[in-house]
Amino acid sequence: MPISSFPTCNTLPLTTQRTVKRALSLLEHHLREPGVPFTSTAAVRDWLRLQLATLEREVFMVLYLNQQHQLIAHETLFTGSISSTEVHPREVVKRALHFNAAAVIVAHNHPSGAPTASQADKTITQRLMQALALVEVRLLDHLIVGGMDIVSFAEHGWL
Repeated sequence: MPISSFPTCNTLPLTTQRTVKRALSLLEHHLREPGVPFTSTAAVRDWLRLQLATLEREVFMVLYLNQQHQLIAHETLFTGSISSTEVHPREVVKRALHFNAAAVIVAHNHPSGAPTASQADKTITQRLMQALALVEVRLLDHLIVGGMDIVSFAEHGWL
């Protein structure tokens, strides 16, 4: 999701909305700087929280990384309902090859605010890992954003 399309909340004052947009811009710029690899989930948590925490529908985002785990691009590949999103591993692989990514980080939000990983989340993560491995793209992490909380599959040993 581009910075300019960050969802604004009507309850936030205009100055706060501008501050949030500027923070997103600074975080994205930092993540794109040469030599800034995503070697830990801490490098992307704040950015993902700002991107996904306030959305009313579930979305599935992919961050494409080069061999040094630097950000090449990011995009929201799938948008769903208030409680689910249908994810197609074929499309994730296709886009990873388009960007010539060596690795990816995937993330999605839970509009309910509960970042608990469901069995469906675990199943799709395994399918993505298998599909991406066929074309030698590593799945580094799957993050679930639920309000201000984020669950990392890598940190829980689920990858």
